[in-house]
Amino acid sequence: MRNGKAGLLRSTPAWLAALVLLLAALALSLLVAVTIGSTDIPISDVYHVIFYKLFGSGDPAWGEGNLFRAVWYLRLPRLILAAGIGVSLSTCGVVMQAIVKNPLADPYILGISSGASLGATLAVLMGVGAVFGGNSIGIMAFLGAFGVSLLVVGLANVGSRANSVKLLLAGMAVSSVCSAFSNFIVYIAHDREGMQTVTYWMMGSLAGATWERDAAVLLVAVLGAGFFWTQYRNLNLMLLGDENAITLGTDLHRWRQLYLLVSAAMVGFAVYSAGMIGFVGLVVPHVVRMIFGTDHKKLIPLCALAGAVFLVWADVACRVLIKGTELPIGILTSMIGAPCFIYLMARKKYGFGGGD
Repeated sequence: MRNGKAGLLRSTPAWLAALVLLLAALALSLLVAVTIGSTDIPISDVYHVIFYKLFGSGDPAWGEGNLFRAVWYLRLPRLILAAGIGVSLSTCGVVMQAIVKNPLADPYILGISSGASLGATLAVLMGVGAVFGGNSIGIMAFLGAFGVSLLVVGLANVGSRANSVKLLLAGMAVSSVCSAFSNFIVYIAHDREGMQTVTYWMMGSLAGATWERDAAVLLVAVLGAGFFWTQYRNLNLMLLGDENAITLGTDLHRWRQLYLLVSAAMVGFAVYSAGMIGFVGLVVPHVVRMIFGTDHKKLIPLCALAGAVFLVWADVACRVLIKGTELPIGILTSMIGAPCFIYLMARKKYGFGGGD
């Protein structure tokens, strides 16, 4: 990709144009996707409901009944949730790849997914976190993801200061331990219904979307993406390595740990809301990076918007691919992401810019 076209795409005007186009694509995706579903609803009816709820205009009948509930409490909240989770996972994918200097990293590589799985398994099969009521699975998954991230940071600092290699190894070790404990609990529980619940949750689903949950996820996603956007210089330095960063007057040790904890919080809220949705943080950053280059000033906002658009349409596909049922979104993203992961591993030459 060392050619004139690539250089043009990586220029500031092209980046700004892409940012505007992605913002427009996200808005258009939400407007179109809300009209698509397993149940046929006339487009005009969908927008009558939305306009009545937002602006109070039109016949009051649009604000009640099954049609109103289907559009306002089912379709629209899950699309907003999909966009928020897409922002979180894609942004964290970019950050994780910079933290560990590994182009095959995604938000779950440092044990976050295994921690969430262990938390959910404890909630379903052993009743841990029952005090949280109906949200116990999601909250325990969030606590598991965040707790594992703290543990990984602590282990990576044992003996000497943490670096990208130690973080990666600590994450792999903790991930293995969490997976072992989860399997052990499943083995001794002898609870078939509980095992089905854990399995379904691990597949990921946006069916539990509510406006209250959307607000929390969107707040965390936007604040987290905004924070990382302000940190683009440090993220760029991480690709150069700690020694080069120190010569430039920046010690990345504390920043790396802070970024990991912020990422864990963002992923934890996504896990709390929709279960496990993998590969979004791997595929989206690579596509954007290969087109627009390695500068995190450009990558962060472009990946956040691209991830939102991707997950919105992934949710639509999950609802319409199999008539009469809903395909878990984690299955679809894995079906897309796994071949991409294999392709990236098989490439003989791959750098963070896609052309090295």
